[in-house]
Amino acid sequence: MTWLRRFNRRSLPVLLQSEAAECGLACLAMVATYWGKTTDLLALRLRFSVSLKGSTLKSLISIAQHIGFQSRPLRVELVQLSRLRLPCILHWDMNHFVVLKEVSTKRVVIHDPVCGVRRMSMAQVSEHYTGVVLELLPGELFTPSNDGNRTPLRSMLGKVEGLHSGIGKLLLIGLVLQAIALTAPFYVQWVVDDVLAAGDRQLMTVLGMGFLLLILLQASLTFFRSWMTAALSTHVNYQWLGNAFSHLLRLPMTWFEKRHLGDIASRFNALQVIQRTVTTQLIEGIIDGVLVITTLVFMTFYSLGLTAICLLAVGFYTILRWYAFSRQSEATAVHISHTAKQHTLFIETARGIQSIRLFGCEEQRRLAWVNGLADQLNAELRVSRLSISFQSANAWIFNSERVVVIWLAALAVMDGKLSVGMLFAFLSYKDQFSQRIAALVDKLFELKMLRLHGERVADILLTAPEKDAQTLDADIECLPATVELRHVTFRYAEEEADVINDVSLKISAGECLAITGSSGCGKTTLMKLMLGLLKPTSGDILVGGVPLEQLGLKNYRQMTATVMQDDQLFTGSLADNISFFDAQPDHEAIVNSAKQAAIHDEIMSMPMSYNTLVGDIGSGLSGGQKQRVLLARAFYRSPKLLVLDEATSHLDVWNEKLVNAAIKDVSMTRVLVAHRPETIAMARRVITLNQGKIIRDVRHAEQ
Repeated sequence: MTWLRRFNRRSLPVLLQSEAAECGLACLAMVATYWGKTTDLLALRLRFSVSLKGSTLKSLISIAQHIGFQSRPLRVELVQLSRLRLPCILHWDMNHFVVLKEVSTKRVVIHDPVCGVRRMSMAQVSEHYTGVVLELLPGELFTPSNDGNRTPLRSMLGKVEGLHSGIGKLLLIGLVLQAIALTAPFYVQWVVDDVLAAGDRQLMTVLGMGFLLLILLQASLTFFRSWMTAALSTHVNYQWLGNAFSHLLRLPMTWFEKRHLGDIASRFNALQVIQRTVTTQLIEGIIDGVLVITTLVFMTFYSLGLTAICLLAVGFYTILRWYAFSRQSEATAVHISHTAKQHTLFIETARGIQSIRLFGCEEQRRLAWVNGLADQLNAELRVSRLSISFQSANAWIFNSERVVVIWLAALAVMDGKLSVGMLFAFLSYKDQFSQRIAALVDKLFELKMLRLHGERVADILLTAPEKDAQTLDADIECLPATVELRHVTFRYAEEEADVINDVSLKISAGECLAITGSSGCGKTTLMKLMLGLLKPTSGDILVGGVPLEQLGLKNYRQMTATVMQDDQLFTGSLADNISFFDAQPDHEAIVNSAKQAAIHDEIMSMPMSYNTLVGDIGSGLSGGQKQRVLLARAFYRSPKLLVLDEATSHLDVWNEKLVNAAIKDVSMTRVLVAHRPETIAMARRVITLNQGKIIRDVRHAEQ
């Protein structure tokens, strides 16, 4: 079986997970691609949703059946792994899935959706393997196809004004520079064959002055080309990053909740790699290609045999690069993944430094960071090793080629087939050709590697933004602030239980509603459904009697203000945060909002009052003060619907009483998630949730 597998043309790809808990989906994508159903995580994610709880073996079997696989879950001992039909999926570390690619007596090859290819001994595998296996074989309904998303990069990033004209100008300047470079070998040939042979001083003067002028022109054009490249790069960067960031801001909340912050930043920064490649490598590659063809034509005029030797060396180098490309791609992907994980770990440590310090976990966190750093540097070392191998191969191949060419060319000169000047000219052209063709081959593989970064960027740009299909031209000012849920059901993933189960609820304009229930019963999820952050699995949500889809989320959010459990302050002054960085802030409204939130007096006691600087970490505010600033931000908006999720949980009794009185006195519709009796007592209506259902709906007499 082992020798048969060597001739199997199928290859198992390495697909790294984008979301924190989609390892199972990534494993299925790898196995499906191996059997001819080329797919990617984005395509599978659109068909089969996975929550932050991850996938179970049961859900993987269900998804595999939808794809067309016949699944067979097994419990297999470690020594029996070699008997399995490969590739198959292994349960790993009790909370993870990996793909088993190869088993031999010495090692096991694993494709891990977190860190790529892993080559491990049986002893190492035994530390992670749980004994559970999922064999997958194509069934009758399995049809090979290409379901992956291959949207061109240009359509993903949008139009860039001036890109074509800028590239055209750079190409023109580059071609002129290459034309000048092509004339350089003639200088040596004419000096050796014509000037020295005839002793013609006048011709030497003409040649010297002429080529000095060419060098001056070359230097000037090189300066302008470098300046134009820098300007074009800045221009493209500004437009591409602006378009991508605009799209990022419109992505659904669930997209952010399922990803680590460092990974999001890494994917976004991949745009800069693409920009540098397009504005520099692509242009240089085109110019190198033109020069290679032109130089090759010149070389053939001197000697076809010597030119053939040069082409043979180029072919050998190209085959070598092509053969090693898959390893280079895998190594680069793993390095990017480890770098993103390190970035996430660093940010989490900085954000949670107080908890780390109080629990005395500095050493534990340091070890986690150092271990991650070791993984990152080892991955970087693997990439560097491949790069060094390519450089060494380049030097060996083309230096050997040069020795052979000089050897044969010298024999040709002695045989009278070439003159000494022609020898020098040919060697000059050959050096240009070898240098440019090697650079061109490297650039072509760098462009091919661009697909890796393109796939990472595609996770942002090809994810559909939050739907805001407004179909009703409604007057928001006249629309009553009523919210109605009709038989709303919601689940985070298809195979999971309902979090909200057939909830029907109507909130009248001006009503104050409190939502209570035990932790995890679905209160915050219900809030997010009301706010349009989540879309119901079934049922309808109406605002002012208008379906939310028709009203549009943008219109709806002009009516609302919120304070959620994990809301943050942003870097700026207190006034900036209360007005949410309003372009034309109303200072009187800022002060009134702070008074409503019972924070005005404390702000005025600060040396810089409303100009006091705060941020997401180093705000200098207590938990209660921060919560009241967030409340002031909600009041500043003067909404028709105020939604508060445990918005007074950090307040002392006195300030809670003041804030509750302010909330009670406003004429807007109010929806509160609360546990404290004082806050619940303020509401005129109280509903209680249990396991996603309303089990109690009580109205109190108006006090």
